[in-house]
Amino acid sequence: MSSTLVKAVCTLLALSISSLSHAEIRMNFGVYTSDKPTVMIKMFRPILNELEQIMSDKLKQKVQIRIQVANNYQKGIDSISNAEVDFSRLGPASYIRSKQANPNIKLLAMESNHGRKFFYGVICVPQSSDISNVSQLKGKSFAFGNPLSTIGRYLSQLYLMQHGIYSDDLSRFSYLKRHDQVGMSVAAMKFDAGSLKEGTFNKLVSKGVKIKEIAKFKNVTKPWVASSNLQKDLLIVLKSSLFEIPKSIVEKNLGKQGFLDAKDSDYDEIRKSIMINTQFNNNIRNDS
Repeated sequence: MSSTLVKAVCTLLALSISSLSHAEIRMNFGVYTSDKPTVMIKMFRPILNELEQIMSDKLKQKVQIRIQVANNYQKGIDSISNAEVDFSRLGPASYIRSKQANPNIKLLAMESNHGRKFFYGVICVPQSSDISNVSQLKGKSFAFGNPLSTIGRYLSQLYLMQHGIYSDDLSRFSYLKRHDQVGMSVAAMKFDAGSLKEGTFNKLVSKGVKIKEIAKFKNVTKPWVASSNLQKDLLIVLKSSLFEIPKSIVEKNLGKQGFLDAKDSDYDEIRKSIMINTQFNNNIRNDS
């Protein structure tokens, strides 16, 4: 091989390596439909735009993040557990389920609610209802959210049990797909009461949906998690970059004030609520 040809091959290899080192980094972000898919994209796209820019600056390479919206909770859980997406925003119960499926997923951060690690779920009734407290729900119908929802199922059923209401005390109950569907169904008087997250409740009320709150209960804020397959160096940059997203952007789109450090034990109460959830349907009453 001539020296000229050798130089040409080396030059091509060098250019090839250079182009690979500066190739665009493409990532997939997963979220599931706790609200309408269009609403989810509208919420998260501005935040991901900021994250792309921060990560690009840190890595000196263009980062592009695609949103993958799962059409139900289970698919959202599967997508992060099976490393079909690089990182996700989950509900607390979905995080527990994902962690059970794949113990190697990594917590990145949890959302900040005015510096706190909790927010609220709401039990609502139609605005014209005479029901004013949970004890009056015996013999009434109830709309829960998704069967895998923290507020829509696990914490609301725990709250009902704590107030002496079990499944056989209700005239009937159903699981609906999303928080907004619960609120709308209660407003339409298809159910006497229902459980949904406070943010969705407030949004519906502001739009004139005729529901009112009769109870609220605490829920730990939502975690952001990384796939078990995400490269360590990229994970470190992703995690640090989340904390650099302007709080005003997070506030405007998620109603939260940035992010807080998270540890797995922050979600222990959710684990407990999932573990004892069978008591709701089996009518196992703790009278001690």
